[in-house]
Amino acid sequence: MTLTDDPVVDQAVARLADEFQARLRPQVIGTVVRSCRRDLSGVPATALPELVERLARTRLQTAH
Repeated sequence: MTLTDDPVVDQAVARLADEFQARLRPQVIGTVVRSCRRDLSGVPATALPELVERLARTRLQTAH
């Protein structure tokens, strides 16, 4: 599985796109989420969905 077909990434992008649509393009959100997913590659799979979304949200809020 690659990051382009990762359901954790897809779900986080979908939720965060709704939240940040007024401020950021979906491509930017996708880039940030994929970066967070890579940074969390050693995290247990059961924790990934929540941690990826939390980290991405924090980065999106502080960087943009």
